[in-house]
Amino acid sequence: MDVSVFILVMFLGAVAAGLLGSLTGLGGGVVVIPLLTLGLGVDMRYAVGAALVASIANSSGAAAAYIREGITNIRIGMFLEIATTVGAVVGAVIAMYLPTSVVAVIFGVVLIFSAVMSIRKHDEQSDAKEKDSTWAEKLKLNGSYPVNGVEEHYKVRNVAGGFSLMSVAGVASGLLGIGSGALKVLAMDVVMKVPFKVSTTTSNFMIGVTAAASAVVYLQRGYIDPVIAMPIIVGVLIGAFAGSKILVRARVRPLRILFSVVISVLALEMIYNGLTGRI
Repeated sequence: MDVSVFILVMFLGAVAAGLLGSLTGLGGGVVVIPLLTLGLGVDMRYAVGAALVASIANSSGAAAAYIREGITNIRIGMFLEIATTVGAVVGAVIAMYLPTSVVAVIFGVVLIFSAVMSIRKHDEQSDAKEKDSTWAEKLKLNGSYPVNGVEEHYKVRNVAGGFSLMSVAGVASGLLGIGSGALKVLAMDVVMKVPFKVSTTTSNFMIGVTAAASAVVYLQRGYIDPVIAMPIIVGVLIGAFAGSKILVRARVRPLRILFSVVISVLALEMIYNGLTGRI
C-alpha cells in the first residue's frame, strides 16, 4: 500500500475511533487496534502503542468539553485513577512477555464481556433501597449532572467494588492498549451505580492518565512509531471533539446499543485472528 494511502486510512479510522471513544467512554483503542492489525497488517505491539497514544488524545479532546458541560465527576475520576494507574504499569510489563496472538484473544474476550455487561443494565437511577455508601459520603463522590436543563442528583454505591474493578481495568489498559474505557464504564455504571453519561464522560477524563502510564513502558521498548502515531493523534482529536458535542444531546439507550454492537463485532474478529495465528 502506498504510504500516503496508508496514512489517510489511518487518519480516517482514527476520526471514527475518536468519535466512538468520546460517545461511549472507550478511549478509541477498540477501533484503532483492529484497524491497524486486521486492516493494515501492523504488528500487535505497535498497534497497542499507537492505541495508547490515541487514548491519551481522545481523553484530552473530550474531557475539557464534558467538564465544561458539568457532566464529568472529577472527584470520582481522581480517586479511581489511583487504582488504574498502578494496574496500567503492571499490564504494560506483562504485555512485553506475552505472544501477540494471546493478547489478541484476551482483548476479544474482555470486549465481549464488556458488551454483555453494558446491555444488561437499563435503569439509569440508583435503587432507592440500596444502602448509601459511607465512603462515597466521606470522599464526597456523590454528584449531579444536567438532564434537559435540570440538575439530576445521584448517589455512588459500592466504592470498594468499583475501586477493585478499576485495578483490573488498569491492567487491561497496559496489556491491551484500549485505555481500559470499557471496564471503567462498567465499574462506574454497573458496580457503583453512576449514571451512564457520567460514567462515559468520567471514563474519558481518566483514560489519558491511565494510558500515559502504560505508554511509557511501550515508548521505552520502542513500540511507539511516530509515523503511525501522528495521523492517529490528529484524527482521534477531531473525532473526540465531534463526539463530545453529540453526547450532550444524545439519548442513553442508543449509546448502549452502539457500545455493545461495535465492540462485539471487533472482539469476534480479534479472537478469530488470534486463534488462527493471523496476528
